[in-house]
Amino acid sequence: MIIVMAPGHTPEERARVEETIRSHGYRVVPIVGELRTVIAAVGDGDKDVLYQCESFPGVESAMRVLTPYKFVAKVPGRLRTVINVANTVIGEGTLRVIAGPCSVETEEGYLRIAKAVKEAGADLLRGGAFKPRTSPYSFQGLGEEGLRILARVGKELGLGVVTEVMSRDTVELVASYADILQIGARNMHNFALLKEVGRCEKPVFLKRGIAATIEEFLMAAEYIVSAGNPNVILCERGIRTFETATRFTLDINAVAVLKKRSHLPVFVDPSHATGHWELVAPAAKAAVAAGADGLMIEVHDDPASAVSDGIQSLLPHRFAALMHELRGKESAG
Repeated sequence: MIIVMAPGHTPEERARVEETIRSHGYRVVPIVGELRTVIAAVGDGDKDVLYQCESFPGVESAMRVLTPYKFVAKVPGRLRTVINVANTVIGEGTLRVIAGPCSVETEEGYLRIAKAVKEAGADLLRGGAFKPRTSPYSFQGLGEEGLRILARVGKELGLGVVTEVMSRDTVELVASYADILQIGARNMHNFALLKEVGRCEKPVFLKRGIAATIEEFLMAAEYIVSAGNPNVILCERGIRTFETATRFTLDINAVAVLKKRSHLPVFVDPSHATGHWELVAPAAKAAVAAGADGLMIEVHDDPASAVSDGIQSLLPHRFAALMHELRGKESAG
């Protein structure tokens, strides 16, 4: 069950609620957001405590959550999650765009691309320092040197950076350089890693696994939030189906379903979903029309020589044209 504390509640009022919940056999998990404090009662305790707490001073509402994902579920009285990171607000109604190359290759090249996407209107930079690849012989990333490049370029341009973390033992390292930690599709079911980033203070960009149902996707987010990190961004990046015309099948339905079932911001990655640069713009516009809070788009100024995913990367001028169209639609809306 969920207890939503009223704005301006006192520490004593919150302590009374938590003590009461514990005394009825529940584990208390507080989630402190910018606008609301939510106290989750986890376990199989006395259900009557819900009605008891509802009458306490400082309590705005109390409710049972029937879904298996208690923390990320959209329930009456719970506001949508809004994340402030690197001078960017995510989830408050403005379309946000994360852009950059698939991999950090050289500092000079990354800076050049980053300047182009910033000029086009990108809000945050992306780039892989550790790259999970299907083949062990493919480029695996520059590692910590890639992280250093990301941090230096981001600082120079005044933009936050998003990069993937692949293992529990690198969470602290990646968090020391990046503003947002990405959990890739291959690691959506890596529960130990999800718990570890849940103990981190940096926002987490969670991608849907290629064969994950929406409920499994939300349960993965539940691992992170229940471990103490409420700042999770969901990303639909395509799922594996029988179709071979595209790299994956972009599940536009998922955007609307996720917005209905969860209070977390929802992004779409049309680059990985389609796998072809000429399909990125149409898929991106479809995602925005479906209600996505943001996009993650791969951009490279020489796709033919990119060490990874060049075929799905937009040239900077094509990215700029897409951004102009998207921002225009946003203004009109």
